[in-house]
Amino acid sequence: MKWLVMAASLAASPALGHDIFDGSRVDDIVTLARGYGSAALETQPDGSPRIAGRIKGVPYYVFFMNCAEGRACEDLNFYAGFANLKPTLDAINAWNRDKRFGNAYLDSDLDAAIEYDVNLEYGVTRDNLNAAFGVWSVVLDEYTGYIGYKAQ
Repeated sequence: MKWLVMAASLAASPALGHDIFDGSRVDDIVTLARGYGSAALETQPDGSPRIAGRIKGVPYYVFFMNCAEGRACEDLNFYAGFANLKPTLDAINAWNRDKRFGNAYLDSDLDAAIEYDVNLEYGVTRDNLNAAFGVWSVVLDEYTGYIGYKAQ
């Protein structure tokens, strides 16, 4: 019987005691981003946080999305745009067809852009969010090579 009570209490604890991140843990998310390169906390025009970072010299942003007063932001939107790099629509379509992660597109100026979204609505473990940054790092590296971007 004692083991049943112990098992029930473990099942009731969030993620078995793992450190849970949601959109309210902005400083911790910035710290995690710094494990992949430079990262600084900024503010979006609507007052929501954003991270401006660089991975291997490539600039990117992480936008905290769906933020409401008194509530944690629900999503992270990883974004990188590349002014004056204009791949063909066929090349963008090929990327989206052949790659599982990273949504590539041409922005309003027909410049290359890529995004990757992470849902934080009910929280994720530190390991899961770290893995998301790892995926973004790989996506960013592969995409810059694909479009011919040279980091400065």
